[in-house]
Amino acid sequence: MQYTKVDATIQKRLTQIINEQYPLVQTIAQKLSERGCQALLVGGAVRDLFLGLPLKDVDIEVYNCSLEELQTVLGEFGQVSLVGKAFGVLRLHGLEADWAVPRSDASGRKPEVVLDPHLSYERAFSRRDLTINAMGINLITFELVDPFNGLLDLKKKILRAPDPTFFIEDPLRFYRVMQFVGRFEMKPDAILNKLCAEMNLKSVSRERIEAEFAKLLLKSKQPSLGISWLDEIGRLKDILPELAATKGIVQEPDWHPEGDVYEHTKQAFDAAAALEYPSQEEKLKIVYAALCHDLGKVSTTQIFDGKIISYGHEKKSETLAKRMLKRIMRNKDLISCIAKLARYHMQPGQLVKNNAKLPAYKRLARKLAPEITMQMLGMLTLADRRGRNPKKGTPLTEQFSDVSAFLERAKEARVLHEPEKPILQGRDLLDVIKPGPELGKLLKRAYKIQIDEGIWDKEELKKRVFQNNN
Repeated sequence: MQYTKVDATIQKRLTQIINEQYPLVQTIAQKLSERGCQALLVGGAVRDLFLGLPLKDVDIEVYNCSLEELQTVLGEFGQVSLVGKAFGVLRLHGLEADWAVPRSDASGRKPEVVLDPHLSYERAFSRRDLTINAMGINLITFELVDPFNGLLDLKKKILRAPDPTFFIEDPLRFYRVMQFVGRFEMKPDAILNKLCAEMNLKSVSRERIEAEFAKLLLKSKQPSLGISWLDEIGRLKDILPELAATKGIVQEPDWHPEGDVYEHTKQAFDAAAALEYPSQEEKLKIVYAALCHDLGKVSTTQIFDGKIISYGHEKKSETLAKRMLKRIMRNKDLISCIAKLARYHMQPGQLVKNNAKLPAYKRLARKLAPEITMQMLGMLTLADRRGRNPKKGTPLTEQFSDVSAFLERAKEARVLHEPEKPILQGRDLLDVIKPGPELGKLLKRAYKIQIDEGIWDKEELKKRVFQNNN
């Protein structure tokens, strides 16, 4: 095997990152080298280094070194934990890096784990999922170990499996390919496509599927690429059948010049991913909602007076979103929030079109709370509007007056980020009524009067509540 040093720019960047973020790594690597061992940075960190991305989940594989010897060397620098003794993984306290020795597992559903310090690089790296993750950099010589031409695949944007036999042993890799397609905008080769088209995915837990979908949604500029890939290999109907059913569902050209519901959904999906968010949690909710917001059009679309309509599709979308998402995640609160966004995604346009007064905005904010804000609903509506580009495959980028008007009115109503707080609390009425169901009814009535009539004076509101109650 030929070894070449990484170029000076990559070497300089790696050295800087190691020195600043992972102190002691270079010192430990040198100590291991003096014992005849080779410490290699491996896996996703090497890939991200060449892509110019931040390094996370730093993995270091040590060759010609037993697990016991590795533990001894690490122990010279602090406390060591066996975070995966059966898999040969050690962690030095205070240093966010995993240290391991090579494994030579046999193939099979539950293979016996065999640690082999003297395993060849090619054999060790063949166990990895993709060639772009099957590279290593010697931390002393800065030589690139690349037995499967992963760097060339990275440059050509091709996803390949180092060893098809090992690839199919872990069906989670199917979902990793999906998110890599979207995240890195790469294309699997014919062999990998065939493997993924035929893989049995039943053993993958929803927690792990959820994690890979989250990476697709949060780390991709065009997450629709991952969805399109599922469709291309014939697996969309297996993974997201509710979404697959939107293919061919026509829409009114005056409102949707982009084509069918499936095309619109993918554009809105990408448009939502391109927006800026205050948190990853909020982004996940809205991008997922963009994927689910029009699922209900499958069963509600019809032609009336020569026009294509889908009355009530938003309510049906809420039901279908819950059904689809339960298949790929366990987070019930997240599912509920996404489905609720789908349920109300038409409201901003309707409020603006009907020139609704401020109380209507306040009531909607109350319905959405606490998991959804008017700001979030406005962002979903913007993604929906942008998903209507006649040039298929790319969403629009402009602003829309009705979305801006909705956000401005919500801001004017002071409910953009949270609903209006009730002026009257239970304690304010205890002088005239005892705790119980009747008190709760009065508080609801008080809040309704407060919103509908814009009353902010506590005593005036209290008087009005009891007037209406008599």
